Amino acid sequence: MNQIILIGNLTKSPELATTQNGINVCRFGVAVRRSYPNTDGEYETDFFNIVAWRKLAEHCAKYLEKGRKVAISGSLQMRTYEVEGEKRVTSEVIANDVQFLSLANNDKKEETSNNYDLDPADESDLPF
Repeated sequence: MNQIILIGNLTKSPELATTQNGINVCRFGVAVRRSYPNTDGEYETDFFNIVAWRKLAEHCAKYLEKGRKVAISGSLQMRTYEVEGEKRVTSEVIANDVQFLSLANNDKKEETSNNYDLDPADESDLPF
């Protein structure tokens, strides 16, 4: 069984691309703070490369941005590639599901801009 669940913050905004076959792919990074301190009492952070495909890729590219908190479930995949003749290995999390756990900056702006100047209610007017 190959299953991974992560909760963390995006390290940069997602990048959406389309394969030669017309399939959408979105790549982004997530930083996850470890739940226990090291010997110096500090919490370390792990960084994961995330890959989302098709409709999920479109949603991630549209709604996510750097700093947003997300929960990701998927599988861990190792991939090899060559750079100038040198073989390299990287690990990626292939996302099956991405939950958006914090508001986008646009949503926060709208939320805070809707503060109406309301007068406090007179408690003597209340029917109870």
